[in-house]
Amino acid sequence: MANKLELTWYGKDDPIRVEPRLLIENAALSNIAIDPDTENMLIHGDNLLALKALEKKFAGQVRCIYIDPPYNTGSAFEHYDDNLEHSQWLNLMRPRLEILWQLLSANGSIWISIDDDERDYLKVLCDEVFGRQHFLASIVWQKRYSRENRESIGDSHEYILIYVKDKELFKNARNFLPLTEKQMKAYKNPDNDPRGAWQSVSLLAQGYRPNQMYEITAPNGKIHIPPPGNCWKVIEPEFKKALSDGRVTFGKDGTGVPRRKQFLSEAKGLVPWTWWPQDEVGHTGESKDEVNALFGSHISFDTPKPERLIERIIHIATNPGDLVLDSFLGSGTTAAVAHKMGRRYIGIEMGDHAYTHCKVRLDKVIAGEDQGGITKAQNWQGGGGYRFYELAPTLINEDAFGEAVINPDYDADALAVAVALHEGFTYHPSTDFFWKQAIGNENSYLFTTTRHLTAAYLDAIKGSMEEGEYLVIACRSYDRGLDRAYTNIAMKKIPQMLLDRCEFGKDDYSLNIVHPPVYEDEEVEDNE
Repeated sequence: MANKLELTWYGKDDPIRVEPRLLIENAALSNIAIDPDTENMLIHGDNLLALKALEKKFAGQVRCIYIDPPYNTGSAFEHYDDNLEHSQWLNLMRPRLEILWQLLSANGSIWISIDDDERDYLKVLCDEVFGRQHFLASIVWQKRYSRENRESIGDSHEYILIYVKDKELFKNARNFLPLTEKQMKAYKNPDNDPRGAWQSVSLLAQGYRPNQMYEITAPNGKIHIPPPGNCWKVIEPEFKKALSDGRVTFGKDGTGVPRRKQFLSEAKGLVPWTWWPQDEVGHTGESKDEVNALFGSHISFDTPKPERLIERIIHIATNPGDLVLDSFLGSGTTAAVAHKMGRRYIGIEMGDHAYTHCKVRLDKVIAGEDQGGITKAQNWQGGGGYRFYELAPTLINEDAFGEAVINPDYDADALAVAVALHEGFTYHPSTDFFWKQAIGNENSYLFTTTRHLTAAYLDAIKGSMEEGEYLVIACRSYDRGLDRAYTNIAMKKIPQMLLDRCEFGKDDYSLNIVHPPVYEDEEVEDNE
C-alpha cells in the first residue's frame, strides 16, 4: 500500500519458511492419572515450529494469549539468551505474532509483557501485524514496591500491550474486576434499606445538556441545580423514577447535594483500567519467592511474573473452560495459574526448563503440593492433568553428499505425515483402504501420492468409497479436467514447500523412502 507507515529493519523482507512438524505425545511425561481426558498441553520445542503445528487445528479457538518474550535488554539470563540485536529480535517476534493472531478467537485478546527497551518497537510491529485498529490498551504494571537506587532514574514498571480481534466483542465478553476489601467497606446501610448495603455516587456529569439542567427539590425544600460546567447525569423523568424507588439520598440530615444509591448487591465490579499497582497484582519480589518455594533458590527462575498478575489477565479475558496459550512459558506461571483457575491451556517452552520447571510446577499443582501464588484465593486443592508433547524431528536431512533425504526417524509414510499436518488432517492410515491415510472432519479423508492421477485410478478409488465419504487427494499432477469430474473427490497439488528446491535442495525431489505396502487395487510406484 502506498504511503504505508511501517517499521523497517535488516532482514525484514527475507522469506521465513517454517517446516511442518508433528507433535508427538511423550506418554511417560504426561500427567493424566487423575484426568485421562485432559486437553491441556505442555509442549517442549521451538515455539515457532510448535505454533505452526498448532495453527490448523486451533485457528480461531484461543480466547487469551499471554506471552512474556525475551526483552532484548542486553542481559545474559541463565534460561534465555536475552541479548539479541534489534533486527534479530524483530525477526524472531514477527512470524510468531503472525501465527498467534491466527490462533486467536473472534472475542479473544493477546497480552504481551515488555519493558522500555523494546516497547516502542514492539508496538509498531504489532500495529503492522495485527492492525493498529486492534490495539486496545497499554497496561502499566508496578513491578517494584521499593525504590530502585542503582540507576540514574529507577526502573519501577513494565508494560503489557493488549490487542483484540474485535473491540466490541471483547468489551461485551470481558469480565469486571471484583471489588477489593477496602472498596467493600465503603458500602454501608445507615437507613436500613431492605436492599442491603450501599454507597452514594455523584449525580453530576461534566458538560451542558439542556434536558439535564432541571431543578431538584430536597425534602427540606432546598433547591439544587448543577454547578457551572456541569449537568445532572440523567434526564428528569429518570431522576424522578430513581427518587420514587428510594435510590436517591440527600445526606444524613437531608440537606446534602442529591446523590444516587449504588447497592452492593447490584455492583458488577470494576471496569479494568491501565494502572496495575503492585499491591493488587504482585511484584518481582513476590514472584521470586513463589518460584523459590517451588524449585529452591539454587535452580530458581530469574524473570518470573507473579501469579496474581497472570490471574488478573486470565480473569479479565476468559471464563472457566476457555483456552489460554503461552508460547514463552518460562517457569510455567501461565499454565499453573490457568490450571488453578479451571481454564484449558497450551504452554510451549524450548529449553530444558520445560522439564525442570514447567513440568515440575504443573505436577505439584495437580498433586495439590503448590501452596503458593493464587492457590488459597482460588481454593485450589489439586486435580486435573496435562499431556506432554515433543516436536517430531525434521522431515528432511542431508546425506553425506548434501542431498536431501527423508529423516530415517520417520517411517515409509513420511510425506503423507507431513502433508496431513500441513493440511490440518490427523494422520491415521486405515488397514483396509490405502487411500484413507488421514482423517479430517465430517467423514473426510486425505490421501497423499506422488503418482500422476488418471480417471481410471480415481474410478477404482471411488468404487471403494461409501456414500457420504469425501476424499482430498494431494498429488504432484493429474489429467486435465480431472479436478472437476467428481463430486466427492477433490485434487490438490502437494504443497510446494514440501517439494521445492528451497526446502529440499534439488528441483526433482525424490522421496528416498522404502516402498509402501502393495494393495490389491494399487500398483507400487517409483516415487520419482
